[in-house]
Amino acid sequence: MKNIPLVIDFDGTIAEHSYPAIGEPVPHAFETMKQWQKEGALLILFTMRSGKELADAVNFCKENGVVFYGVQTNPTQSQWTSSPKAYGELIIDDAAAGCPIIIKDKRRPYVNWLEIDKIVRIRLSQK
Repeated sequence: MKNIPLVIDFDGTIAEHSYPAIGEPVPHAFETMKQWQKEGALLILFTMRSGKELADAVNFCKENGVVFYGVQTNPTQSQWTSSPKAYGELIIDDAAAGCPIIIKDKRRPYVNWLEIDKIVRIRLSQK
């Protein structure tokens, strides 16, 4: 995963849906992201949050051991594009078609990180 940019949503992906508050951590999210970072992945937070709510999300992740390579953008992409869409090899988002999710107690679904880890590893091994 060395130097592979991965774009990751926040609500429903890293934390359970509770906007504008911060929800509980999604099971296995932080463990998985920290492992990816140990393996050299470049994690980019890309979320609808802005202002104070974005700062809260960034701080929540930092408190849980994840510091992002980029927030709302891939820091290197300005060298080759002016697009505001953050570039990454893969995008992890509970709203993405095909993203494995967990539905629990009639709450909004959230990402199944054990399955996402498998999918990411398979996809990156094909490169």
